[in-house]
Parts: sequence; C-alpha cells; structure tokens
Amino acid sequence: MAEYRLLGPVQTWAQGHLLEGGQPRQRAVLAALLVDAGQVVGWDTLVHRVWGQMAPADARGSARAHISRIRRTLREPPGRAGAAAADPLVHEYGGYVLKVDPECVDLHRFRRLVHRARGAGCDQDRVALLRKAVALWRGEALAGIPGDWAARTREGLAKERLDAVVAWAGAELAVHNPAALVGPLTDLTGQYPLVEPLTAALMRTLHALGHTASAIEEYAGLRDRLADELGIDPGHELQSLHLAMLRGDPVPLGATAGLRRAAPTPAVGERRPAPWPAVGEGRPAPAPLPAQLPADLHGFAGREAALAHLDALAGEAAAAPTAVTISAVSGTAGIGKTALAVHWAHRVTDRFPDGQLYVNLRGFDPGGAPMSPAEVLRGFLDALGVPAGQIPAGTDDRAALYRSLLAGRRVLVLLDNARDAEQVRPLLPGTPLSMVVVTSRDRLTSLVTAYGARPLALDLLSPQEGRQLLAHRLGAARVAAEPEPVEQIVAACARLPLALAIAAARAQQTNFPLATIAAELDDTRGRLDVLDAGEPNSQVRAVLSWSYATLTQGAARLFRLLGLHLGPDISASAAASLCCRPVPETRRLCAELVRASLLAEPAPGRYAFHDLLRAYAAEQAYASQSHAESRAALTRLLDHHMHTAHTAARVVDPHRDPIPIPLTTPVPGAAPQAPADHQQAMAWFASEHQVLLAALRHAAESGHDTHAWQLAWALDPYLDRRGHWHDRAAAWHTALRAAYRLDNLPAQAEAHRSLAHNNLRLDQPASAEAHLVQALLLYARLGDLTGQAFVHGLLAHLRERQSCYCQALDHARQALTRYRAARHDWGQATARTAVGRYYTLLGEPAIALRYCQDALVLLQQLGDRYGTAAAWASLGHAHHHLDHHAEAADCYGQALALLGDLGYRAYEAETLTHLGDAHQAAGDLDAARAAWQRALEILTGLSHGDAEPVRTRISELAGAGHARPPRPRPSPGQHRSAGRRSAAGPG
Repeated sequence: MAEYRLLGPVQTWAQGHLLEGGQPRQRAVLAALLVDAGQVVGWDTLVHRVWGQMAPADARGSARAHISRIRRTLREPPGRAGAAAADPLVHEYGGYVLKVDPECVDLHRFRRLVHRARGAGCDQDRVALLRKAVALWRGEALAGIPGDWAARTREGLAKERLDAVVAWAGAELAVHNPAALVGPLTDLTGQYPLVEPLTAALMRTLHALGHTASAIEEYAGLRDRLADELGIDPGHELQSLHLAMLRGDPVPLGATAGLRRAAPTPAVGERRPAPWPAVGEGRPAPAPLPAQLPADLHGFAGREAALAHLDALAGEAAAAPTAVTISAVSGTAGIGKTALAVHWAHRVTDRFPDGQLYVNLRGFDPGGAPMSPAEVLRGFLDALGVPAGQIPAGTDDRAALYRSLLAGRRVLVLLDNARDAEQVRPLLPGTPLSMVVVTSRDRLTSLVTAYGARPLALDLLSPQEGRQLLAHRLGAARVAAEPEPVEQIVAACARLPLALAIAAARAQQTNFPLATIAAELDDTRGRLDVLDAGEPNSQVRAVLSWSYATLTQGAARLFRLLGLHLGPDISASAAASLCCRPVPETRRLCAELVRASLLAEPAPGRYAFHDLLRAYAAEQAYASQSHAESRAALTRLLDHHMHTAHTAARVVDPHRDPIPIPLTTPVPGAAPQAPADHQQAMAWFASEHQVLLAALRHAAESGHDTHAWQLAWALDPYLDRRGHWHDRAAAWHTALRAAYRLDNLPAQAEAHRSLAHNNLRLDQPASAEAHLVQALLLYARLGDLTGQAFVHGLLAHLRERQSCYCQALDHARQALTRYRAARHDWGQATARTAVGRYYTLLGEPAIALRYCQDALVLLQQLGDRYGTAAAWASLGHAHHHLDHHAEAADCYGQALALLGDLGYRAYEAETLTHLGDAHQAAGDLDAARAAWQRALEILTGLSHGDAEPVRTRISELAGAGHARPPRPRPSPGQHRSAGRRSAAGPG
C-alpha cells in the first residue's frame, strides 16, 4: 500500500521506495487531490488550487497530462515491473478522486491522532497519540508547491502543527517528561520566534528541568522581538507566567491548546456564569450577546425531516463533544436553504444563550464579489464587543481573536450563502460548545471531509409540503376549497419555495379564485422560455415573469432598475435617485414590490433582492430598456452616493482640506442626502459601507474614474476610524489606478499618501515609505507645499515608530516649514504639536513647551476641539518630564474635558492614565488611584490591551502604598485620524 506525505515535501512512497514526484505542478496536482483523499475534486477546484488566478487557457489539458503521469507512477510501483497495481486515481463526474484510505495520507493521519487525543481518557494515552502526531511532520507542509492556495494551506497547517506541539508539550509535562521537549521546542521557537504559546511551552519545560533563569531569558528575548517587530508587549498569560517564575510561585503545567475538556455544560436556557468579575472589581466586563438573526419567515411550512436533523445536531452540541458541530445545508437557488436555517435558528435560540451570529456571505451574488473572511470576521468581532481600534489587521489574527472570544461560550453561527469551504474555514469556532450552520449551493465536500460537517441536502418540497406552504400563506380554508387548482399551482411552480411564495403573494393581492391563478400561470409558462429544462428551477422565470407582469408601470420600471444596483441592499433615497422619482413615491413602489414578494425589506427603509430575483430584474433591464437609459440611471445612483458621502465626510472631519477633484453638480434626478451631524454621518456610512465599496468598484470598471476616486476620498475618514483598513487599502488602490487613467497628478499624489498612511496602520513600513517617496515627488512636481508638508508629517510618524526620534523631529520641522510657507494655519498648529512631542521624546521638554503652547493657541482659534485636546495632552507630557506635576495634571484635565465630549474613549483612557501618573508623582495617591480606576473602567469596557498595565499600577499602589512613577508615554496627539488632519503624525 502506498504512503502519501504532505507534512513536508510532497512525496509518495511504496514498498519503502520513494516514487518519482515529477515537476512542481505535478506535485501540486497530487497535493490538491490528497487534501480531499477519497472525495471528488471538481475541475474548477483543481485548477484553482494548482494555478490560482493565473490559470492558462489550457489548464484542464495540462492537469490531465499531470494526472496521467501520476496515474502511471502509481500503477507501476518499484520492484513490480509489468505488474500494474489497481488504479486509485479515477475520473468521476465533474473531476477526479484519489481513492485511497485517508490513513495512508500523513495529513489525515495527523488530524485523526489529534482528534483522538482530545478524547483520550488518561495522560499517558494523550501523550502517546500526540507523540505520533507530532512525529509525522518533516518540515514545512507542502514544501516546494507553488501558488496562493498552497501558501494559504501551508499557513493553516502550520497553525495546526503548532497547536498540536503546544498540546503535546502540556501532555509531556503532565507525565513529568520535560526532557523530551527541549530540542523540538527550541527548534520550533527558532522557526516561529513570535508565537507566544510556543515560547510559553518552552519556558515551562525549562522551568521543569530546573533552568528557570534560561526560561526567563526566553521571555526577555520574545518581549524584545515583539517590541521590535510588532510594537507590542507579550500577552497577559505569558506575563503571568514570567511573573510567577520571578516570584518563585508554582508554575502551571500549561493547557493542551484546544485539547482541554470542555467546561460543564449549562442546561438549556441557563445562563453561563461570566468568567470574570464585573468592571468595578477590576476585571473585564462580560462581552455583549450578539443577536444577529434576520426575521423569521412568515408562513414557513414543511421541512420536518430537515428540522429534526438540525435538532439532533444541536443536541450533540449540547452534549459538549470535543469538536465544533457543523451542519452543511446545500441545495439549488430558491430551494429554501436560508428560510430553513433562519426558521430553525429562531426555534433554538434558548439553546445558545451566549448569542447568535449571522452573515450573508454573498457567495453567489450576481452583483458583486463574495465577502472575504476578513470582512466577516471584522463584523463578528464588532458584534462581540471588540473596539474598532483593537481589531487586528490580518485575517489569521482576526480569526484567532474570534476563536478566543467564542471559547467556552454557546453561540450559534449561521453562515449563509457560502461560496465554498475555503470561504468558511476561517469562520469556524475552535471549541465545541458553539454550533455552525452553513448554507450553500455548493455541497462543501471538503468541509465534510476535513471538519466532520454533517451534510444536509435540500430537495424540492414534496407536493404535500407545497400545499402546506400555500395553506400557511393563504389560509387552510381557501386551499381546501380548491384542491385541484392548488395541485396545478404547486406543479407549475416546480415545488420551489421561492416560486410558490410569489404565486401566493399574487393570490393574496388579487383575491382571484385559485383556478384563475393556476390558469394564468399555465398560460404564461407556455409562452416563455425556461432556464434549463433539466434543473429544478426550470419554471422560475415563468413564475417571476408572471408576477412581474402584474406590477404597475412604475413598480415594474423600479424593479428593472434595481437589477442594475450592485450593492447588497439599497436605501429608499438611493432607489429614488436610481429611478428619478421623489422619495415618498419610491417608497410606495418599493412597498408594492415587497407585497408581490419581488423585493425584501430586511430593515426599515432598506431593500434587498434574492439572488434569483436580482438576476431576473437585471435580465429585464437589459431586455426592456436602452443602454443609455441604464447608464443614466447608474450615473444618477453614483451621483447620489458620491454627493451624500462627500457631505458626510465633511461633517465627520470639517477641518480636512478640500477634495482635490472637485465635485460637479449632481445630474438631474439625483437626490443626495445631507447628514446633519457627526452621529448621523457615521450612521449613514455604517449602513452604506458595503454599498459604497461596490459603487466604487463599479465606477472604476464602467469608466466613471472620477466617481471612483471621489468615493475613495469620501469613504476614507470612516474606513480609517472604524478600522476597515483592508477595505481602505482596496479603495485607494482602485482610486490610484483611476487617478493614473485620469492623468490627474494631485489625485495620484493623494492616493499614494493615503495608501502610505494605511500601510502604517497595517504595520507595513516598507510599503508605506515607497508610497510616501512617490507622493513627495508628485507634490514637489506640483509645487504643492501643503502636500509636501503632510508627507513629511507621515515620514515623521514612520521614523517615530522606528524609534528614530531625531529623524522624526527633522521631518516634523520640515512639515512645519512648508505649512508656514503655504500659510496653512491648521497644518502649522498640528505640526507644532508634533515637533513638541518629539522634543519631549528627545529629552528637551522645555523646548517642547513652547511649541505646544503656540499650537494650543492656534487650534483654539480654529475651533478644532480634538487638535486642542491633543495639544493640551502634549503640554501635560512635557510638564511631566519637567517634574511640573501640578501643571501636568491641569493640562491633562483640560484635554479630558474635550475628549469626553468627542467620544474618543481610548484616548480619554490614555489621558486619564497620564493624569494618574502625574498625581502619583506629586504624591496625591488617592487622586492617582481615582484617575487610573476611571481609565481601567473605560479600557476594560473596550477590551483594550492597555488595561493590564493600568491594573498593575492600581495593584502596586494598593500593595506598597507608593510605587515608582512610570515613565509617561507619548500623548494621544500621536493617534490622529487619516486625512490632512493628521499632518503632524497620525497614529
């Protein structure tokens, strides 16, 4: 029997001989089949895994050639010339399947051993299983395999390996065998120098061997690496471990990284006790309970077997197994997957007392791209109470934080309309108490194979269920009175729930006899083409066209035009611009479409299509109206979004410089909104976030380059303040390409500068510097002193992050010089604040005072409340370094009075911390404790990483009555927002 290896270089072994692997692409084909051993890998999946987006035109032909060579190798094992083995590589409909026992593949054997270790009854068994699992690794997984898919898979497998190694270390320590760990853990920490659980395992091992000093050195090394490369401190667990070793306290052996037994499960409906005390006790506050389920479907009927299947799975989740319970609900479009999942989820909310998360992944949305896992995780972390500033930038880091927040909690996660398993994998919880329901048109085979998801394939409704659906919507008496027409309607609608719902809506609106409805439907169906006679939705176009034909002229036109809209939903005011009608009239037309079940209203005033309805509406638009009419409608919609976004951006950031590409007057028929205040503007951006991104992409693709650039500019302050930095990067990359097509130098410079600022947010200093150099060249070519000043402000911030304070000061001074030459008052003020900050950091606080005082006067005159608060805080920073503790406390107090009103909670907490430091240095310990306690309450409410240092300050104050005053950190002035406001050095 052959043995296949993926946990290292991809290899095949037979009778102790290594078989010829061939070229890297051939090994990539083999790996793409082995990860789903025993399952059909479709052509599209195979090509995507091997070539990704760069697939050649003859990719299938190339794949067939590689498969032939693999098949020949497997048929002729060494030492058995002429005696061909059975062919394990078989072509089946839609792709290929490698029919081998997964036990013959080291990856699947590794996962099985880890899974068995989770349920092991004793430490010795757990150790034996994990030893075997860890020993299967021979280096980097899929080594030598090219392509994005291999890279992503390699990264995910590396995390699985590290989890298993940390679990193995905990198991070995539990049986008092630390000597077996030193070598492997030392090697792995060398390969992964920033992985904290790995260093923690090594520290525990060294401590168990009596080498505590070496363990403390390991901590110091990790702390320095984290500070240098990421600018962060070790996490709370590692800090606690380090402190225990320093104090000589007992050191826990460590967890088995995901292999721990679940905590006792509460009964159904019982609330799980919070794992920490309340805020007033100095511990984090319990996370909010998300409740994101859409409204249940009125008139849901049938699907009793499917509901029972899901109930049984929920029972398994309640029994606290060792792996998360996943249901993979699949079926064709319109079959009722979402309706089933949402209806069932509402029935069982009491079984998931820690909340319900929901997202429409838009996997098959004809109007745009599927949601990325990073986008989804961002929304889930928002719902779980993570402050925007604390949400990591990378997908993997977001996924890790998401899994941590769900650990030990009973949450239902409903992932609707998934494209494929790869879109879903990062969204799976890591612990067993939660349950996941995924709906998709794809069968999600690899999710079933790799994660044990339970498949549930939905078929058409039975005739009886079709009758039940009509009875729920029309009333049992009406259905019973006309049994034969009911049968005809059910048959004409192909027993598809979507089509039946539309037919029922028609019957409700007209109150016609059901015989009339059946006859109309039969006549319409006979005159129309069908989508595909072999598919269950073959009659859907007939049903949709029949309902569409009954609409008033205005509603039919709006329905067609809505098919052109590319966002996930649309507001009533945007729809009014699209159809060039007043908002009240548009609302009435939308209500008509909702009554006809041709449009949904998931939230008051916002409307959305089912995928089939969107496709049909677009089809009607292209068939019934001219290209000029469609383009004019989209231009009105783009103008609506652009002008509203520009107004909202000016409300959010009133001191921002004017837009470099000025707006023109909206085209006739476009009716932009005008948010009145900061709260309204941010709420509008939040509701239109995804719509605006889709509009931006469409504008660039359809030749509206000016709109594309302007939308990126208008979205910028919202995306930055809410931490949507990946969306911000995508928006500005699109805008940059548009600016070059427009040959607009100011727009090019602004795009480069914004990308640089965003790269600093994403901790990509090299890329940031490259964009800054390009922006500086463009601003110099234009003679734009203000633009040059802004770039120097960003360069100052970049050098500050690199601890090059002298260079930071030099760039800040250059920014100030150029702002002064340009007579840019606001820029001069913020640049002076930055210069003062860098003088303080360089040990010259007396000089810093002069700059900060001048900045304060200017900012007060300009009415910039946040800039004024930053200047007050920088003044306090300088006074603290001069031992002017009373003056420092007064300055911090002035800053707090402004920050509290503005709602910058994190900066408010930081300033309170500095205020406490100043009170402590002055000997007023009660005032210090009060300031720190207020800061701690804010930080714990935000789940902010700075909470622990503040908690330590309070503990030291309580324990010793006095503690050494900590060195003050830079003031909140370094955390400025994105636009030209942050010229002196944004955070």
